[in-house]
Amino acid sequence: MAPTGVALRDVRAQLFAAAERVLLRDGPSALTSRAVTTEAGCAKGVLHRHFADFDAFLAELIQDRVARVARLGESLRAAAGTGTVAGHLTGALGDLFDPVAVAVVALITSRDGLRARLRAAGSTGVPLLSEATAAVAAYLAAERGLGRLAPDADPDVLAPTLVGAAHLLFADRESGPPDAEAVRRVVVTVLRPTCEATGP
Repeated sequence: MAPTGVALRDVRAQLFAAAERVLLRDGPSALTSRAVTTEAGCAKGVLHRHFADFDAFLAELIQDRVARVARLGESLRAAAGTGTVAGHLTGALGDLFDPVAVAVVALITSRDGLRARLRAAGSTGVPLLSEATAAVAAYLAAERGLGRLAPDADPDVLAPTLVGAAHLLFADRESGPPDAEAVRRVVVTVLRPTCEATGP
């Protein structure tokens, strides 16, 4: 039983990595089952032996990225009360919007069938962006609870503002990702009204 499970994980990881390379190199419109299996160096039938169809494969690829966001959110919450709020958020937003994540968001918004499948599986909003927003909101709530944000700071307003602004910064594929200082300026500007007493 175990060898089969290991083999399945290896195939999934190989196919996901290939899909990410195609996304980064050629964009969402170039992502097909043939492009993925060619990139992975395997027969097209390999993908369909492990996934019901290509949208099922893409949905699992996205869930894999969502799981990474969840782990990042846990690390962010664990950092509450240490360092600076702005420093933690600057780093987290840079990690959240790595080039693959930005490409995956573009993929989600470009495929109606994929969005429908994700909604049927319980996703709300735009997957990845929704989970990133929830992770940032949970962190901000923790910092507010520790007195490092103003008592009236609203994580449910601040989080989508930060995630939306960061996504716009990172979404320009032509210019490349922004530097950390550009992200920090956005974070400090959004947080300034809530951090006047203690500094971000």
